Amino acid sequence: MHNGLEIPPRPPWSPVPPLPPPHSHIEPPMIPVEPLWEYREVVRGHEAGLMTTDELNALGADNWELAGVAAAGDGVHFYFKRERRR
Repeated sequence: MHNGLEIPPRPPWSPVPPLPPPHSHIEPPMIPVEPLWEYREVVRGHEAGLMTTDELNALGADNWELAGVAAAGDGVHFYFKRERRR
């Protein structure tokens, strides 16, 4: 039975492209390492006022990150943290 649909033969000038080579890169295993932190406290008395932008930028340039601020009777306590260098 012929339904009029024929698959023409593949012309000899268009070969089947070769398959790409198998992926040979091996991913190294991930080993999670918990960070070790170091902390720094800066206390500013009432007469000294808050930390300036320049002071905060200087600490940030040394990788210190502001982690918290607390007001106390003796002034304002700024708490910084950074990852400890191994």
